[in-house]
Amino acid sequence: MAGPKKPPGIKRVRDLVDGVLLLDKPVGWSSNDALIKAKRVLNAKKAGHTGTLDPFATGLLPLCFGEATKFSQDLLEADKTYETLVHLGQTTDTGDTEGEVLETRDVNVTVEQIGAVLAQFRGPILQTPPMYSALKRDGKPLYEYARAGITLEREARPVTIHKLEFLGYEAPFLKLSVMCSKGTYIRVLGEDIGHALGCGGHLNALRRTQVGNLTLDGVVTLDELTAHATPLSLLAPVDALLSSFPAVQLTEELAKRFLHGQRIALGKEDVAVPAEPGRVRVYHDSKLLGTGQLQEYSILAPERLIATAHQ
Repeated sequence: MAGPKKPPGIKRVRDLVDGVLLLDKPVGWSSNDALIKAKRVLNAKKAGHTGTLDPFATGLLPLCFGEATKFSQDLLEADKTYETLVHLGQTTDTGDTEGEVLETRDVNVTVEQIGAVLAQFRGPILQTPPMYSALKRDGKPLYEYARAGITLEREARPVTIHKLEFLGYEAPFLKLSVMCSKGTYIRVLGEDIGHALGCGGHLNALRRTQVGNLTLDGVVTLDELTAHATPLSLLAPVDALLSSFPAVQLTEELAKRFLHGQRIALGKEDVAVPAEPGRVRVYHDSKLLGTGQLQEYSILAPERLIATAHQ
């Protein structure tokens, strides 16, 4: 005879946490694992990150909680800055230090040759996504095909290298700083630079130092987050994601209309308006209401609203 049924487990109640954690992701962690760990420490109900870092990479990984997740797309689209160490003379199957070595060559390059090659990669370039990537083909990420020994044709995509700075060279290691558009694979850039130098190469280290307007200032490690007595105090406010947009301050009456999704003719109100149309962050009494689009004739159209602003 079957024994008595076990009582169902009690589901953990998560808190409504709003804000941004500027995490310094450690080496060896996936971005998703780091997010899950931070979400657990903060007991947050809703969370998301703003663009993955490879497990071997470190540095700035902004994590969004609660209402901040509404604005995470902006950081996915933002330019990003990295410091990287390219190991010249050695290629791997993944393009980084985690892969199997495919070929080793002698490295006989000068700083002058490096400078000439770097110039070829500044500005708009075409880049072929790597097989070891999360891009999907027929519903499967490319890295699954790669692990099965299958190589698929990939179409080169346009990306922009805004800055590519030489930071140092101690053979066979080349240190660079890269500021690039979304969709850029620094692994591929390192491989392509090595190929152009005639010796091949792969990434030995990668550290992200900036995402949009966010920098390493104020970053927190997972260890610091876990050990902190009041970890919620380490969160930056939601509008930390929106600092690049001009601010509009509304009166109480206009704020109510904005939060009800109404378009507002600010030219007829006693409200300071930015000189140029475009996206703005909207406040009342220093409280973020959301974002809007400032259109022609100073018309403010609501875009993404903060749910808790109604409270």
